[in-house]
Parts: sequence; C-alpha cells; structure tokens
Amino acid sequence: MLYFSCDYAEGCHPKVLEALSKTNMVSTPGYGEDEFCQQAKAKIRDYINCPDADIYFLVGGTQTNQVVIDSMLSNYDGVVAAATGHVAVHEAGAIEYSGHKVITIPGHEGKIDATELKQMLVDHYADDSAEHMVNPGMVYISYPTEYGTLYSRDELEAVSSICKEYNIPLFLDGARLAYGLAAQDDLSMEDIASYADVFYIGGTKVGALFGEAIVFTKGNTPKHMITQIKQHGALLAKGRLLGVQFDALFTDDLYMQMGKNAIAHANTIREDLKKKGYHLYMENPTNQIFVVMENSKLEDLKKEVAYGFWEKYDEAHTVIRIATSWATEKASVEALKKIL
Repeated sequence: MLYFSCDYAEGCHPKVLEALSKTNMVSTPGYGEDEFCQQAKAKIRDYINCPDADIYFLVGGTQTNQVVIDSMLSNYDGVVAAATGHVAVHEAGAIEYSGHKVITIPGHEGKIDATELKQMLVDHYADDSAEHMVNPGMVYISYPTEYGTLYSRDELEAVSSICKEYNIPLFLDGARLAYGLAAQDDLSMEDIASYADVFYIGGTKVGALFGEAIVFTKGNTPKHMITQIKQHGALLAKGRLLGVQFDALFTDDLYMQMGKNAIAHANTIREDLKKKGYHLYMENPTNQIFVVMENSKLEDLKKEVAYGFWEKYDEAHTVIRIATSWATEKASVEALKKIL
C-alpha cells in the first residue's frame, strides 16, 4: 500500500529521532523550562531575525489554534476566517467550544480577499446593532491554505495592513509552513514574522513526532500565557520533548530541506497527472494535490493507494487529495505513477 493520504503518516525524521534518543536520559526541569527548549527558541529567533520573539511549544495544531485564539481574544470577540478555513471546518468546533465564534467570509481558493475583509469590517462597525453582534477581534489565515494555495507578498501585506488599521491581530496558521515556503520565492519565514502578529511553525506535519511552535512577534504575548496554556490542558510536563525536536528541525536548515523534498515530489506527481489527462480540481504549488476522479475508478485505486477524500464533485466524480511529505521517497512516487 502506498500512503499519500496526508503529510503526517510517518513518525519523525531520523535526525529528530536521533536527537530524542541522545537526550533521553538527560534530567531536565519540566514544562519547557529546560535547556533544549531555550536553545530551540534561540535558533528560531535567529532564523526569523526577530530577537524579541516570544515562543511557546505546544503539541498539536487544533490545540495551538484554540490556545492562541482564546488567549488573545476577549470573551465578546470572534475570529474572522475564510469559510473554508481550518478553524471553520476541520476542528470540530474547537474555537466555538472555547467561547469564540468563527466569523466566516468568502474564501477564494482558500484565501480571503483583503478588499472583502475591509468591507466586512466597515459594514460591521457601521451597523447600529454592532454591540449586539460578535466583535471581530482577530483575523485567521493559513499558509498554505486548506487548498494548498499561497498568499503572495502583496496579498499578505494587504491583509496585514487592514488588521493594523483596525487594531486587530493577524494570526497565521503555519501547520504546513515549510511546504508553503519551499514552493515559492516570494516570502521567507522572516517575512511571515514581520506581517503576522502571531504565527506558528508546524512540526507535526513537517518531520516532528508532534509539536508546534507559537511565535508572538510584536511584544503582544497574552498575560500569564503559561497559565492559560495549562488551563487548556496544553502544557506538556515533559516539555523538553518539544524543545529537542525543534532544536533538531532548526539545525542545518533541516526544516526547509524537508519542505523542499515534499514539493519536489509533488511537482513530479502533478506533472504526471497532467500528462496522463487527469483533471486537477485547482492549481496550487504546494504538497497537496487535488484530483477529480471517477467514482468507478476509486474502488480500484484504494486497493493500492491510501489517498484523502476531499469533497464530492458531482454524482459521478469525487475530489481526492494526494499529499506528499518530508518522508516521501522517489520509489513511492514512481510506483504511484505506474498505478495512475
């Protein structure tokens, strides 16, 4: 069976596992107060050229999104996101569970449009009943989006400018950040740190066993952040396990190397699909490939390939997702091409 269903099917990169093994019997303080976490934070600050960044390590993406949003918003605030955004669709209502409505606006191939965002904010505050409505207190985007698309520098700058105009934070979900950055030359992680008020660097989908790194970039860390993380059940006692992994990810540019591996293999598959006449649901440059398949063919395909269901296209066709990752190997790609 070939596994192309997601980008977190494997354990972790061998260098991450080696680092965990080497440090396994080292005694450290708990809750992220250890030397490994401090060393990893220093490497991330250096990488994004943001010496004053405040960094916290959490275990998973949904947990991270909920903690960031809940800690930064007042109890009357909601978070603005694309209707297709991860927090709006694929997190089981985790944001609403913490008491914050997800305020959706149209998504365009996964992205929000700055002009539409501005109009939504103008309309909200012009409404005489605004005080009876959920206040838009944050804007959430992801890079890449749910559809593997990317914001250009101009698009990200436009959204960031509107957030500054209305004095609301821009939160960038970077669960697949390495894959987005490796797929284009327009933005760097330093740029992300500049435009976003808070973002996170995804490890779970990019070579770690588990783990995400929240980065506050504007001296805007919520008060008593550790306490708030613990209230959400998100403070890992053996926090050193997160620090060790991120220290390895940010040694010798490993994080970006893994991103490039996924993109190179995705491009090979994408070109092969086009050559064979398959219909791509939408174009994107990252590691997620969305293909329109005949339902009659899927029964045969799933006998040999684990893929991801995305959505129904029509009565006879389904959109599936083929995802590459840091762990994808050339042999698997060649085997997939033969099956296709």
